[in-house]
Amino acid sequence: MAEQHGKTLVPQIRFAGFTDPWEQRKLGDVATIVGGGTPSTNNDAYWDGDIDWYSPAELGEQVYADRSARRITQAGYDSCSATLLPAGKTILFTSRAGIGNTAILRRSACTNQGFQSLVVNDDTDVYFVYSMTDRIKNFAEQKASGSTFLEISGKGLAAGEFAFPSKDEQTAIGSMFKQLDHLITLHQRKYDKLCVLKKSMLDKMFPKGGSLYPEIRFAGFTDPWEQRKLGDILQERNVRTSDFESNPIFSLTIEDGITPKTDRYERTSLITKTEDLFKIVSPNEFVTNPMNLRFGAFGYNKNSLSVCVSGYYDVFSIDNDKCSGFWNSYFKTPVALKRFDDAATGSLIEKRRVKYSTLCQLIFLMPKGMGEKKQIGAFFDRLDSLITLHQRKLELLRNIKKSMLDKMFV
Repeated sequence: MAEQHGKTLVPQIRFAGFTDPWEQRKLGDVATIVGGGTPSTNNDAYWDGDIDWYSPAELGEQVYADRSARRITQAGYDSCSATLLPAGKTILFTSRAGIGNTAILRRSACTNQGFQSLVVNDDTDVYFVYSMTDRIKNFAEQKASGSTFLEISGKGLAAGEFAFPSKDEQTAIGSMFKQLDHLITLHQRKYDKLCVLKKSMLDKMFPKGGSLYPEIRFAGFTDPWEQRKLGDILQERNVRTSDFESNPIFSLTIEDGITPKTDRYERTSLITKTEDLFKIVSPNEFVTNPMNLRFGAFGYNKNSLSVCVSGYYDVFSIDNDKCSGFWNSYFKTPVALKRFDDAATGSLIEKRRVKYSTLCQLIFLMPKGMGEKKQIGAFFDRLDSLITLHQRKLELLRNIKKSMLDKMFV
């Protein structure tokens, strides 16, 4: 790629070999804008046919539209103003009830009236136009009108002016974004599958429904789990500090557990007395937010150094830190969250919470000895690492895409 600066209608970054300025063109000159229609819903003969028919609610974050939720018959198609849109050349574009949701048609289809779809001409690259749909969406939102809901007309959309390069440069840019979107989709699918797997294993690797046995166990473990009071294995930690250089400030979220605090200096200014001091969390020690424990606000310090958290949080170790991964997973199972919810106390005015003293009184099933706990904990730690890995790759790829969309278009 070659960088270009300071030229009218020239993007900041270009592929080598392209130097001509882009040209302003109306959207209606590069694509035919096509609306939709709906057959009568009172006529059964118009529905459950073999012609794909889309509504705006079906478009999400997917790049391609492969199959519609509902389909109409030829009679239904003939009865309304719907138009059959060609595959591979059509970008579905919602014109109301959420303007600017898009997808590329992979099979010929029609839509309801909630679309003004773009059928690109032969001199235009469909993926190039799809990649610039955020710009088209911004224009459509600015020009939309209506008293009941905002809507952009086909004529209004066609009048929008945007910069276009030659067909060859469009194809090069479209191809790059196609590959980037493919990688994003790939990692999103892996991430989603891992999250589903974790949810399933949290349900099956811990006893439920009054049973003393999990549905799935590692080989070699057959003994029933035993009831233990948490107070017998919890060790409270209440060491406070204002040394934020040695103990960086972390926070606790339901989604990610213990995470770095971005506004650390704002938080340090809140310390006015001893009870405000932050609590130290050593490696493998646990943190709970009493207010949100019943929603999963529970985590442990996976770092190799000590961190500190709000003095409001409860900090403790379990089993003298030998099986942190096991407890981190166990306390986020549906069974555990239900137990915490039942144990929460507080008035209607004061939000219900699970205090440390209450937590110590709860009875949980647990394996005998450390062996099974360690294996379960290690399994979920590896699973969490994979989930985090794909999440970070997704964030990186999305940031790359965002930057390239800004720098490769005029």
